[in-house]
Amino acid sequence: MAMSDPAFLQDRTRSNWVRLRTLVILRWIAILGQIAALVVAVRFFDLVIEVGFISIVIGASILANLFSTFLAPGNQKLSDRDATLMLLFDLLQLGMLLLLTGGLNNPFALLALVPVTIAATFLPLRYTVLIASVAILMLSLLSQFHYPVLTTAGTELRLPGLFLFGFWVSLLIGVLFLGVYARQVTSEMHSMGDALLATQMALAREQKLTDLGGVVAATAHELGTPLATIKLVSSELLDEVQDNPELAEDLALIRSQADRCRDILRSMGRAGKDDLHMRRVPLEGVINEAAEPHMNRGKTIIIRVSDETDHPQRQPVIWRRPEIIHGLRNLVQNAVDFAESAVEVETSWDADTISIRISDDGPGYPTSVIGRIGDPFVRRRRSGEDAERRPGYEGMGLGLFIAKTLLERSGAELSFSNGGARALGRAGGGAIVLVRWPRDSVDPGRDDGHGPLGDNKQIEFS
Repeated sequence: MAMSDPAFLQDRTRSNWVRLRTLVILRWIAILGQIAALVVAVRFFDLVIEVGFISIVIGASILANLFSTFLAPGNQKLSDRDATLMLLFDLLQLGMLLLLTGGLNNPFALLALVPVTIAATFLPLRYTVLIASVAILMLSLLSQFHYPVLTTAGTELRLPGLFLFGFWVSLLIGVLFLGVYARQVTSEMHSMGDALLATQMALAREQKLTDLGGVVAATAHELGTPLATIKLVSSELLDEVQDNPELAEDLALIRSQADRCRDILRSMGRAGKDDLHMRRVPLEGVINEAAEPHMNRGKTIIIRVSDETDHPQRQPVIWRRPEIIHGLRNLVQNAVDFAESAVEVETSWDADTISIRISDDGPGYPTSVIGRIGDPFVRRRRSGEDAERRPGYEGMGLGLFIAKTLLERSGAELSFSNGGARALGRAGGGAIVLVRWPRDSVDPGRDDGHGPLGDNKQIEFS
């Protein structure tokens, strides 16, 4: 599927830009907290600190915020560079405050983790690494160089050496851990969001193709009358101009072309009406429609229709939903992509469930990723000799994610495994996807007499 190569996501970084208003609001919150901490330290705890210099540092932050507020619209989206500069300013401003208030002896040194965490959520990796490196360097310098905080009795407030060292180590670990954690969570969110967008696009495309059948049927119906009129008039004129061979030939050509248009529209109208009205089709019909685009790709597709009931003559008639067709089509495509020579699609049903088992004779799923199949952007399935034989292949896993999401939306449960494909005569290997629905979720009229009668059969395409 074309969406397995998500070119439509190339501009994803632009969606990660942050608005100026967001950082300005966060800075105002920080400024209010700094002012409150300064007032409490001086008024309630009578600490001796450099109030003048601290006020200048806080004032610089206020001026920077006012400058940003009045000279740029609040809804302006910052580039990566501008956002990085703002976070670096906030980090260094906090560092100056810590320098004037005891360094790492000040418990508010913990706030150095905030700019790093914010950067990890929306900035590219290189800028996140830059801010984290500055934070680590700043905390290391503050552990050694700072102005002391004194009480009114002249006693310096400081942590014991061992506690100070432990606090420094914990801050460094916090910078690294929170940075990596925030970035990993954000990356997972972006990947999931992109994959869900691709799923919505795939479903919308399939729905448009279904709706197109109705448009074709209506068009064929509306054009039928004008074409009949053209044919009638041309026939009457042809009877009147028999003495003019050239004009008669032109009128005969017009009538023949009108007949040709009528036949084309009749064919299109029949197909459109079938597409419009066939909302419920036999299970085999849905599988054939899903597999049809991949039947001429050089691999044999074997479709087996069987049952597990005491009444083998009745095949389930299920809803012809776009998500079911598109999801099964993606699974068949994935099997054909990795099969050596053949793919088997086997159906079965009983009184409670309908199952479809898709297997191929390829190398199967790597053990290291089999538990993650169906997540977006699982990178590679082939390995070993097969990877060397086809080194250029690297799948994104988006097709399987779309298939899994669409089929689960229809009520199905999917399981992925490796094993032997029975019909292919293999002792082992090959990938297997089992799709299982509760019968009531896809079979709207299993007791209404619908559904073709027939014995178990096997269809093979190559």
